[in-house]
Amino acid sequence: MEKLAKIALLADFYGPLLTEKQRNVWDLHYQQDLSLAEIAELEHISRQAIHDLIKRTERILAEYEEKLGLVQRFWADREKLEEVKNLSQGLNAPDFTSRSAWERHQQLRTMIDEVYVKISDD
Repeated sequence: MEKLAKIALLADFYGPLLTEKQRNVWDLHYQQDLSLAEIAELEHISRQAIHDLIKRTERILAEYEEKLGLVQRFWADREKLEEVKNLSQGLNAPDFTSRSAWERHQQLRTMIDEVYVKISDD
């Protein structure tokens, strides 16, 4: 995974655990694409201080993931769900011997689709 995408995902999961200043500088740099000099001017601190804050924030986010593993779990669950969805798509009505089995299959597909869409939208 590309570094920026990985960092963005870490921020999505663990951003609320950051301080207000860390979140603000993070947003200015990664979301609004401001340079370190521009952020330093806005925050009234040195460019080096902004650089250090961003690097420290990246380290903190990585440590949260190392301890909690939420992003890793998210990707594993998503892969499992996609596999279940793909497997269920290969089943056809003639594969079922009873109407209730087919109805259960359809319910399963509907539930999987609902969860899959929710995860995909996040």
